[in-house]
Amino acid sequence: MTETPAPPQDGQAAPKRLFIKTYGCQMNVYDSERMADVLRPLGYATTDTAEGADFVILNTCHIREKAAEKVYSELGKLRVMKDERSAAGQGAMTIAVAGCVAQAEGEEIMRRQPAVDLVVGPQAYHQLPELLTRTARARGERIGADFAPVDKFDALPQARGVDGPTAFLTVQEGCDKFCTFCVVPYTRGAEWSRPVAAVLAEARELAARGVREVTLLGQNVNAYDGEGPDGAPSTLARLAHALADIPGIDRIRYTTSHPNDMSDDLIVAHGELEALMPWLHLPVQSGSDRILRAMNRKHGRAKYFELIDRVRSARPDMALSGDFIVGFPGETDADFEQTLDLVRRVRYASAFSFMYSPRPGTPAAGMAAQVPAEVARERLHALQALLWEQQTAFNTAMAGRTMDVLFEKPGRRPGQAIGRSPWLQSVHVADADQLIGQIVPVEIESGQQNSLKGRLTGAGLSSAATPHPTAVGAQESLHGA
Repeated sequence: MTETPAPPQDGQAAPKRLFIKTYGCQMNVYDSERMADVLRPLGYATTDTAEGADFVILNTCHIREKAAEKVYSELGKLRVMKDERSAAGQGAMTIAVAGCVAQAEGEEIMRRQPAVDLVVGPQAYHQLPELLTRTARARGERIGADFAPVDKFDALPQARGVDGPTAFLTVQEGCDKFCTFCVVPYTRGAEWSRPVAAVLAEARELAARGVREVTLLGQNVNAYDGEGPDGAPSTLARLAHALADIPGIDRIRYTTSHPNDMSDDLIVAHGELEALMPWLHLPVQSGSDRILRAMNRKHGRAKYFELIDRVRSARPDMALSGDFIVGFPGETDADFEQTLDLVRRVRYASAFSFMYSPRPGTPAAGMAAQVPAEVARERLHALQALLWEQQTAFNTAMAGRTMDVLFEKPGRRPGQAIGRSPWLQSVHVADADQLIGQIVPVEIESGQQNSLKGRLTGAGLSSAATPHPTAVGAQESLHGA
């Protein structure tokens, strides 16, 4: 998103340009938005390109293969830009590395790439203004990589820059599960939940700016146990009920969940709370009990199936999403067949699947019986073919149905708008660009692998003729921010 700040008045400095490149998960997207928020009072407006930027931040992710190498490659390009800018007398370009790679490899980053001015871990980005000032004065500590999320959230400004009717909202950080393949406990720290009052205050501010749908984020979001109004720990279900009471918040989602934290009251909430969308991302990683034990997942096939049955009993139209890793050390053909069997039994509306790749410092990286890459690649292709078949079937079955769609942004064609169904599908509708920010009924004409095509019904056409006052106010709020 590029911001268009007001031109400087006489005697005022021109706005500075901020470019943030975000890698990885939704939590990094949220963190990048909040970095822009903390830097906005310093006169930084976001831009869509690193060229000409005064401050460049790489917000990194350590989950995927070769994550650090990609960061160093990008830093090499930025160093050239920085040198050229300096040689042209255009002022300094400040470069920062943030996120999980920064947390894991802070000292190494500073050593390998001297062009980097700041390294900031995921719990320390609220310190960016202070670190930036110290860097500008060429003194002080350039690395901020502590584990103090409570300090971070307390220091963030309440006002957020939002662009559209949907927003991410971090409610929980860190992980205590210690899956043998994962670096998150080492880069994000222990599980910690924001107090209910703090979450509700941020949600109210988002609603006042026109947000209709919030997605609650956490490494294990359904482990949420933030302090409630009575001082006792809350649950994600109780938090969802409180969020649904905020005027303007019509839809609630959450991700990512762990099967071991899928509590009874959260399952019940899916059947009781209309605002809680019928879409659940519940990673399982493997269908083999033997591999699940090696992954330290602390659940098996039977528990996962039992959870799915209970969720679908509470909400029969629930759509499932998941995560899968193939080629984990020691995985045999029989283990992989168990994963395919699980997928066939659950039937997913969408899923993410990856080849296992070792993460330095994790127990799995040193395990024997590493699966050859060509075998893992063949298994991944087979799994993805099945998952894509299920996703396409789920979408094509929507043809002929009428569903409420929250319109988020203009489409590529004149007059077209793109929205989201209750099941998180992308819905393309002609002659609907005036409905952005509104939830209106749409008749689905066809479904493809990755999206739906729909048309406005009679009620939707009436909404198009008379823009909803909430949507109009939201646009005015966004433009006036």
